[in-house]
Amino acid sequence: MSENATILDPIDRKLIEATQAGLPIAHRPYAEIARRVELTEADVIARLEQLIRCGVVRRIAAAPNHYALGMMANGMTVWDIADEFVSEIGRDVGALPFVTHCYRRPRALPAWPYNLFAMVHGTSRAEVEVKRAEISRLVNSVCRGSDILYSKRILKKTGLRLSQNGG
Repeated sequence: MSENATILDPIDRKLIEATQAGLPIAHRPYAEIARRVELTEADVIARLEQLIRCGVVRRIAAAPNHYALGMMANGMTVWDIADEFVSEIGRDVGALPFVTHCYRRPRALPAWPYNLFAMVHGTSRAEVEVKRAEISRLVNSVCRGSDILYSKRILKKTGLRLSQNGG
């Protein structure tokens, strides 16, 4: 891979294009990807590890369908955290075992004062509210306000997709 992590060499680009929709369901998924991109399985693994180390790829993980698992209540908790504490608090909130996504976003004042978002799933809204209360106890000393936005329908979720024409 190039020294500049923002510019992918053609092989890394081909590898990302081959994996961006997910790994194949196979006994040896990296070997299957290797076959598709004409590399060895060891090369695929090494290149993906390097892409993770340099931050181009954040992680490789299973993404279960939480609705199929009975997690029908899905709430994006939003928090107005003092700016000087949001990074530290975000790491703590993101480390909670029931938080599936946690990230910082800029506020859109005056209507939207929230800068920390944490997604929580449960079998009921009551379960989600218990988890929200646990987050609230964690952030209480530096939180100026919060809310929760419940999902009303399933939207297709995908990560960034590289175009096939180099864009």
